[in-house]
Order: sequence, then structure tokens, then C-alpha cells
Amino acid sequence: MGLISFLVNLLKDPRGAIAGAIAAGPLAAYGLVFLVIFVETGVVFFPFLPGDSLLFAAGFFAHGGGFHIGVLLGVAWTAAIVGDQCNFMIGHFFGTRIVASGRVKAMTPERMAKSKAFLDKWGHLAIFLGRFFPFIRTFVPFIAGMGGMHWRNFVIFNVLGGITWSTLFTLLGYFFGGIPFVQRHFEWLIVGIVVVSLVPAVAGLVRGRMRAGAREAR
Repeated sequence: MGLISFLVNLLKDPRGAIAGAIAAGPLAAYGLVFLVIFVETGVVFFPFLPGDSLLFAAGFFAHGGGFHIGVLLGVAWTAAIVGDQCNFMIGHFFGTRIVASGRVKAMTPERMAKSKAFLDKWGHLAIFLGRFFPFIRTFVPFIAGMGGMHWRNFVIFNVLGGITWSTLFTLLGYFFGGIPFVQRHFEWLIVGIVVVSLVPAVAGLVRGRMRAGAREAR
């Protein structure tokens, strides 16, 4: 199963997408979970991947025996921690050139400015807190690497944030997976998580457009 087709199916039919991955075997199932979380957190070009909803959905299926909850948590922890560390290194070694190239369309000035302001406000703690905000989750490690944050400080908050974030969403799906209401409305819950995750990004984009329009009108 290709990553792109899996992501499309995850949004269209999350129950069927996860079930299909599980049916393909443990390597495919755990591998796709690892890949999506790693790419969202570790590759600055893909900040829009649905990591929160995937973790919830995987936890939901772990409740029914589709995943082993211990193995699933280990995969999620590893992907989240290694992904952020990779992102930090990309920012450290290639960040300036990537930003200057202007080729990363997701890296809008508004998103970069918001992520930098978040990092400036919270310092090292931003690495932990940023896990819970889509787009910021992807850009903060990159900017931290660009800004020369010491790797030791980054690693500490990366590990704490990666474990806390991935555990929270996975166990939410796992423990709520036995509730009849959640089972009946699983698809809508996944869509709701995606929508809630995207609200800050959409709001930031709208504000940026409004500011740009106001400057042009002067």
C-alpha cells in the first residue's frame, strides 16, 4: 500500500484504511504508522500529514486487537523522536538554503514567523509544547536547528515531547475504543480531529491574507 493512497483512504475511510494496513501484515501496518509520524515530524516539506488522527485511529484498533498496544507505542515513540531529531539536523545543516530557495510552499512567511515567535516565547519548552500544534510541530525543530539550539537541550525536550504526544493520542484511541458511541461514530471523530488540528493553520493563513490585503490597501 502506497503512502499517498493510504493517507487519502485514511481521510475518506479511516476504518477501512487501517483495517487494510493490518490485513497486509504487521510490517505494513506498523511500518505505515512509523512512516506517517516520521515524515510529519521529520521532513519539513510535509507538515500537513494527519499524525494526531492516525495515532488515535491506531489506538482504536489496538483496543480491538488489530495492533499490540505495547508495540504500537514503541513504534510511535521512535518515529516521533527520530523524526524531530532529523528535522533539527535538516534545519541545522540546510535550513538557511532551504528557506532562501523559496521552494517549500508550505513554509509560508506567516507559518515561519508564528513558529519562530512560539520558539522565542517558550524557549526550550517550545520543543515539548509544539508537539501539540500541527505545522508548528514540524517547523519548530527546523527553526531550532537553524537558530543553533544546543543539541543536548533539544534531545531532552524532544524525547519528553515525542513520548507524551504520541502516548496521549494513542491511548485516547485505545481507551475510548470500547465505548459504543465512539465505535459508531469513529469516522466522524477522525474527521473532527483533523479539522480541529487544521483550525490554527487556517486561522493563521486567513490572518496573514488579511494583513497582506490591509498593507496593499494603504
